[in-house]
Amino acid sequence: MSNICIFTSTRAEWGLLKRVAELIRNADQLRLKLLVSGSHLSNKYGLTIREIEADGFTADQCVDILKFDDTPPGICNSMGLALSGYGAALQRINPDLLLILGDRYEAFCAAAAAQIHRVPIAHIHGGETTEGAIDEAFRHSITKMAHLHFACCIEYRNRIIQLGENPQRVFNVGALGIENIRKTALMGREELALSLNFNLDRPFFLVTFHPVTLEKNSSKEQIDILLSALENFPAYNIIFTKANADTDGQSINERINCFVKKFQHRCIFVPSLGLKRYLSAMELCSAVIGNSSSGIIEAPLFKVPTVNIGDRQKGRVRPHSVIDCETISTAIIAALKKALTPEFRYSLLEMIHPCEQENTAAKIVEILNSTDLNYLLKKTFYNLENSSDA
Repeated sequence: MSNICIFTSTRAEWGLLKRVAELIRNADQLRLKLLVSGSHLSNKYGLTIREIEADGFTADQCVDILKFDDTPPGICNSMGLALSGYGAALQRINPDLLLILGDRYEAFCAAAAAQIHRVPIAHIHGGETTEGAIDEAFRHSITKMAHLHFACCIEYRNRIIQLGENPQRVFNVGALGIENIRKTALMGREELALSLNFNLDRPFFLVTFHPVTLEKNSSKEQIDILLSALENFPAYNIIFTKANADTDGQSINERINCFVKKFQHRCIFVPSLGLKRYLSAMELCSAVIGNSSSGIIEAPLFKVPTVNIGDRQKGRVRPHSVIDCETISTAIIAALKKALTPEFRYSLLEMIHPCEQENTAAKIVEILNSTDLNYLLKKTFYNLENSSDA
C-alpha cells in the first residue's frame, strides 16, 4: 500500500485535483493523504478548505502560511513559513509520493521540502509557459525536482523532455480541467442565478484577473484599465472572481470591490465560486475575460470566447477561441466586440481542443498505481541525443 499525498493551496487547483483524489481514495493499492495550505485556510480568500470538506475529504495536515501581506517581502516570508511547515508536515505524513499541480510558489516550496525529505514527486501541468509571471520559473523548477510528469499535450511533453527528463517518465494525459467539464453536471441559468442570488436574465461576462508579476505595468494599473474597458458594455452583467494570493492580489480585489459597489445593479464579486458554479458560469457567459489559465484551457471546450489580457498566459498552446490583446483599454474593447460577434461565435463550433483526452484522472492514478515508487529517486539528466526513446 502506497501513501500518495496530494498538495493543494488554491480553490482552482483543488477543482482540478478533486477527481484524482477520489480515484486515489478508491484505489486498492493506494492510500490518500491531503496536505492543505495557502488560500484554502484564509478567510480573506473564502476559507475554501470548507469546499474540500464538503466534497467529503479531510486534510491530514494543514499549514497556514498567509500571515503576511502580498508584497514581495511578504511573499518571501510566506515562502519561508511554507518550506519549514511543509517539511514538518511531510515528516508526519511520511508519504511514498507527493502529487503537485501547477506552478505557484506554494507548490515550489512543497516540492523543495519533498526533495529534502527524499519524497518522490509527481507533477501535473509541467512543460507549459506563462511568460508574464514568475510562475514560469517555479513550474520548470518543479519539473527538475519531479520524478513523474503528467503533461496535458504533446508540445508540453516534449518541453519536459527538453528540460532533461526521461521520456519514459513523461506522460501526455490531457488536461484535468477539460475532463472536469465532461464529468460535471452543470447548473442551468436559473439554478446558477439562485445559487449566487444574482440576476442572470441578461447576458453576462465572467472575469478573473490575477496579478502580473513580470510585466511593466503594475497589477493596479492593469486592473484599472480592464475595469475602465468594462464600463463600455453596460448591457452585460459581470461575475468577478477573486485574484489569487500573489503580489498585488489584494489591490486587485479592492479595486474590483469598488467597481462592484458602483455598478451593483449588474455586478457581483464572489470570493470562490467552486468548481461546479465556476464551470456553469463559464458555459453560460458571453465571454471569459482576464488572464487566468481557465480561459485558455477550460473555456474553449464550451465554444465560449476568451479575451486574454496581457502576457500572463503568453506561450501556452491555445485554440482560436482565445483573443489575445494588450492591456490597453481600446484593445480590450476591440477584442470584446470581436468576441461578441455572431461570426466569431460561429467560427468556434467545429474547434478541436488540443488538450482534450478521455479519462485523464484515471490515467494519472493508473500510472501511480503501476509505478514502483521505491526506485523513482534514482534519476539522472536525460540528454537529447537519446531522443529516439521519446
